[in-house]
Amino acid sequence: MLVRILKSYLNIYRRNIFLVLSLLLIQSIANLYLPNLNADLINNGVAKGDVGYIWKVGAIMLGASALIMAASIWIAYLASRIAMSFGRDLRRGVFVAVEGFSARELNKFGAPSLITRNTNDVQQVQMVLFMGLTMMVAAPITGVGAVIMALRTNVKLSGLLLVVVPIMALMIYLLLRRIVPLFRVMQIKIDRINLVLREQISGIRVIRAFVKTKFEEERFEEVSTDLMKTSLSVTRTFAIMFPALNLILNLSSVAVIWFGAKLVDNGSMPIGNLTAFLAYIMQILGSVMMAVMMSLMIPRAAASAERIAEVLDTESSVVDTLNPKVPAIRTGLIEFKNVEFRYPGAEQPVLSEITFTAKPGELTAIVGSTGSGKSTLINLIPRFIDVTDGSIELDGIDLRDQSLEGVWSDIGLVPQRAFLFGGTIADNLRYGDKDATDEELWQALETAQAKDFVEELPEKLEARVAQGGTNFSGGQRQRLSIARAIARKPLVYLLDDSFSALDYTTDAKLRAALESEISKSTMIVVAQRISTILNADQIIVLDYGKIVGIGTHHELMKSCPTYKEIVLSQLSPDEAA
Repeated sequence: MLVRILKSYLNIYRRNIFLVLSLLLIQSIANLYLPNLNADLINNGVAKGDVGYIWKVGAIMLGASALIMAASIWIAYLASRIAMSFGRDLRRGVFVAVEGFSARELNKFGAPSLITRNTNDVQQVQMVLFMGLTMMVAAPITGVGAVIMALRTNVKLSGLLLVVVPIMALMIYLLLRRIVPLFRVMQIKIDRINLVLREQISGIRVIRAFVKTKFEEERFEEVSTDLMKTSLSVTRTFAIMFPALNLILNLSSVAVIWFGAKLVDNGSMPIGNLTAFLAYIMQILGSVMMAVMMSLMIPRAAASAERIAEVLDTESSVVDTLNPKVPAIRTGLIEFKNVEFRYPGAEQPVLSEITFTAKPGELTAIVGSTGSGKSTLINLIPRFIDVTDGSIELDGIDLRDQSLEGVWSDIGLVPQRAFLFGGTIADNLRYGDKDATDEELWQALETAQAKDFVEELPEKLEARVAQGGTNFSGGQRQRLSIARAIARKPLVYLLDDSFSALDYTTDAKLRAALESEISKSTMIVVAQRISTILNADQIIVLDYGKIVGIGTHHELMKSCPTYKEIVLSQLSPDEAA
């Protein structure tokens, strides 16, 4: 997938890439030509005292230098534009892929790892692309050209390359052998530090409430130190490598001057050729050093590319059908037919033998003990996860045979954890219907019992909402989430324990308002608070992933011991009657 994206992207920018390669070729030729001009200047101009020749060759050298400088600026501009644009599109590709993931794939990767892959890993890849369009291409052109020019200048002195290049190649091999595994480990440890930091920021109030600040500081210090040690191992290797390569470079220069001086002394070589050969040796070894730098960057980028490709190549377990069916009449009728769901590799299913019908205009409540599968059942309806057996039908057609967007357009979801996006209250309420008017928003707020506190805000609908809605209380966030669903006017309402943060008075008012406002819609409510669903048209009792009772409150109090036990744990016998 990643290779395919890169190929298609390079095809789009083929003209710019061709221009970069052409400029690199011109720049390399000019670089190779300069030492030869310098040798001519010394041999034929300075040695003979020919001032005119000196001016002539000097002007050519200045022109070549200006050409090299102009080419370098243009190459840097084009390469950076190509690389950064590729990084932008790659980030978009990862984001789109993640948006299509089901809950199963999201849990597999984890939020911290996905964030790292879409930021740090993409940055590594785009940096290598930038360096590849400049250094990686320029190094072999300059290196091979310099070798040819060095051989043309003096074959005897070129024998030094047979000693220097193998030594540098051995060094590079040993270096890569040590560093490549470290780069892979570093990315994993960056994921880990992001995970810990995310947990600590999200749970700061719990940390303070339980006086665990010192413990969390030590926990963060542990993962930070672990990353530091790995980074130090890489840095120490670099600290050895560059002085060693510089030592080889300088010793090579000394050797060239030493042996070259003897050739100049016996008249076998003009002094201008010695300076040219020295320049070619520097270009050859400089190309090798550039190759070393790239060889250090490529393994880390390769590790990052593997992680990005893993995301791009992961297919969601929830796949949109190619030939979607559309119900003849949309009413919001939900039918579960012998539904089973189990996670991959699990011995026991989370849900099994689930069969019931949720009708329009009725309130269907789902209750059960913790871990009985209530939220999993709710998540099956909007296809956050897909059933592993049986079927769920919306208006007589299997959800898997309908388009995802078609299913989602009929559903108003209020998740268990009320989440608001950064922006304004109006922005959040229009998240489901961008064309909703202010009057419709106020009506939704009134139904959700949120109108009073919104009216008290100075900016009202334009009041700012912090990321996650952290500038509102839990109850306010829940009511705004419910108002967001109401503003969409869906056929099916899914409320996953959405009244838990509300007081009993607000809860009662909200339920009464919902009954009159959405009387024609199908409403499925997951509830922990029994008082919320006493008057439900249908109550489904789950226990260990199976339905152990279906009926009204009074019917279940007589026929379902599990339901009776749940009710009496919250209400007195008189209240439950």
